[in-house]
Amino acid sequence: MRRNSPLWLLSSCLLAASLAGCGKVWNDPYPGERADAPVLYSAFVNRPKHLDPVQSYSENEATFTYQIYEPPLQYHYLKRPYELEPGAAAEMPRVRLIDAEGRSLPDDAPAEAIAATEYTIRIREGMRFQPHPAFVGGLAMPDDPRTIADFGRNGSREVIADDFVYQIKRLAHPQLHSPILELIAGYLPGLRDLHRQLRDVAVPAGGWLDLREYPLEGVEVVDRYTYRIRLAGTYPQFLYWLAMPFFAAVPWEAERFYAREGMAERNFTLDWWPVGSGPYMLVANDPNSRMELAANPNYRDDRYPCVGEAGDRDAGLLEDCGRRLPLIERVVFARERESIPYWNKFLQGYYDASGISSDNFDQAVQTVGDGDVRITDEMQAKGIELVTSVAPTVMYMGFNMLDPVIGGNGEPARKLRLAISIALDQEEFISIFRNGRGVAAMHPLPPGLFGHRGGEAGINPHVYDWKDGRPVRKSVDEARRLLAEAGYPEGRDAKTGAPLVIYLDTTGTGLGGKAEVDWLTKQFRKIDVQLVVRATDYNRFQDKIRSGNAQIFYWGWNADYPDPENFFFLLHGAQGKVASQGENAANYRNAEFDRLFERMKAMRDGPERQRIIDRMIAILQHDAPWNWGFYEVVYSLQHAWIENRKPGKIVRNTLKYQDIDGALRAQRRGEWNRPVTWPLAVGTLLLVALVVPGWRQYRRRERSTALSAEAG
Repeated sequence: MRRNSPLWLLSSCLLAASLAGCGKVWNDPYPGERADAPVLYSAFVNRPKHLDPVQSYSENEATFTYQIYEPPLQYHYLKRPYELEPGAAAEMPRVRLIDAEGRSLPDDAPAEAIAATEYTIRIREGMRFQPHPAFVGGLAMPDDPRTIADFGRNGSREVIADDFVYQIKRLAHPQLHSPILELIAGYLPGLRDLHRQLRDVAVPAGGWLDLREYPLEGVEVVDRYTYRIRLAGTYPQFLYWLAMPFFAAVPWEAERFYAREGMAERNFTLDWWPVGSGPYMLVANDPNSRMELAANPNYRDDRYPCVGEAGDRDAGLLEDCGRRLPLIERVVFARERESIPYWNKFLQGYYDASGISSDNFDQAVQTVGDGDVRITDEMQAKGIELVTSVAPTVMYMGFNMLDPVIGGNGEPARKLRLAISIALDQEEFISIFRNGRGVAAMHPLPPGLFGHRGGEAGINPHVYDWKDGRPVRKSVDEARRLLAEAGYPEGRDAKTGAPLVIYLDTTGTGLGGKAEVDWLTKQFRKIDVQLVVRATDYNRFQDKIRSGNAQIFYWGWNADYPDPENFFFLLHGAQGKVASQGENAANYRNAEFDRLFERMKAMRDGPERQRIIDRMIAILQHDAPWNWGFYEVVYSLQHAWIENRKPGKIVRNTLKYQDIDGALRAQRRGEWNRPVTWPLAVGTLLLVALVVPGWRQYRRRERSTALSAEAG
């Protein structure tokens, strides 16, 4: 084959192309972006519905809103139990308790003596909103704008107290439908009055209602950097609400900007393009592909914490003490509709952290010893780290206290509930169905919240014994003894001889799968009790709970804020599901518990509050209105190059604290995604080997034909 033949040229080009790929990454989902840049890569499944802080109230929305907006308060990033500290506020709010005559009361005044509570909030001076075209007067709309950057020009201004008051007024806006209006209006009646007033106001041309013109009773601007909120009665948990974006600053200019004609039709709204003063701003919002946060160049002087809890220093979480925040320049969220591509990209180094689904649990984690877990050798070889934390979540089995068999405060029903609680091996359930991701609960209050006691002091003595330094579930014989004392020896009614049948109401998507039901049936069978599962759709299940027609059921609760009130109210008599459509789905009522709850919820953390909580827990453990279930343990994986990542569901403004070792990420991506080019090279040579004989035969035939023509 001649060196200048077309075939030789083709084979040479194919071989050169295959060899040229050596050392290059062909599967990079971020072409043109440097792997060593200070950028964090994550994913989302569905675009958040609301990014306007007046409406946003879901977890996937909080991923964005807590980075874009800065409320007056925030949680300390490292400390546990969770501790509030100033965010946009210059200091913690000054709280004044007031009696019916307007006189100040001491901090330890009883709740019944408090007629009002006044919060004076002073914000930091010099804070500025993110750059945004809303602050540029007279800006014309460009032709067919697609992103906020298409407007070309940006402005900003200082954040002042009136911006926080403006957002509080927005909670009452009748067209915005804030999910917390009714709750907050119960303590701030002026909100409900403003809501009624605004319903009768005609929205002016352009669709913008300037709320600065409408006073809100109970909220006032004191000076440029100070405002005051006056609540009816006492509500200590209000400080936690001040750490949510509902109470962050929103500029009136943003509402005016987005109210212009044609804006909403092009998705230019606060729900799509929020405007805040937090550490990040949204610069890309493609719901089918990518959402992107960029560091807010106007963000205030904020520093990484220098103190934490025990173990933080050894974990390297204090090495960035005093560094200016945020540490990462950009955060990129790519759309992933399925878990398998997400997982594969994480293993390739294209996502910096990942949760663990049941599909890939065994590949990521293995159980060792007595229920302990560790990262698998495969993950360890990649330098992937396992991070676990107990979430402020409780999953429980509720007993309907209105049920004639299992409910009520009588001894037989109480002992029946305790017998079931002992028989249901919660540790086994966690191991089999949760891959070990749970901690058996002793009461409704999860670890990490004030009032929770661990160790021997915190066990449920009616269900567990303390042996060899750990809680051990009481024996099935003890459960059988309690069942007999309840009037059901060997699972039969002592009077009629009829077998005891317990009914579990559930949904197809809850505990209702065959494996779970088979396991649960086996647990009841250990004490000779028959279990009948009544599965239904979620709406019908809700109706049963609301009407009190369920006997036992599974339910759960995630904390809105880290206060024991947020869990104990689930068993407060006044919150009964049937009586008041509250969140007490078990319809439990105990007069002493209710009295203690009313005292406890109005108290600040301290020894006296702890004493009351201890008594409340003892009452609940004795009465057993729930089989306490488990506290959820969250497992997540992270690559070695992500730094300062500490889990905690209550702390949501976490991105500003995290950092990336870009050089290590670039190195690992290159190693893990180096293209395998030898099959292409071998294929090229095989192709040449197959084609060359035919090519030579063709050339000989051509020459033979030419010679014959010349001879003729």
